[in-house]
Amino acid sequence: MHDIHHEREREHPATVAYNTRLGLGLFALYLLMYVGYVGISTYAPAMMASQPFGGVNLAIIYGFALIAAALVLAVIYLVACKPTPVDGGT
Repeated sequence: MHDIHHEREREHPATVAYNTRLGLGLFALYLLMYVGYVGISTYAPAMMASQPFGGVNLAIIYGFALIAAALVLAVIYLVACKPTPVDGGT
């Protein structure tokens, strides 16, 4: 039977540390983008109401950009994350 806890015991700490740092770094980047959205919404609502492209306000554009950024960052993590080698054995 497959036991996930048993597999985790054999992961390489350096690989786990790299993947963790990568994930936290990408999370921090997304958090900064989200804080920017909340900050503009809170302190400059007139800016969010502006319509820079084709009559669509900045709040909608920024919101969709946040969704797209989350997907892009997830793909970056998927590609850049190192696979966790598992020691040989049974």
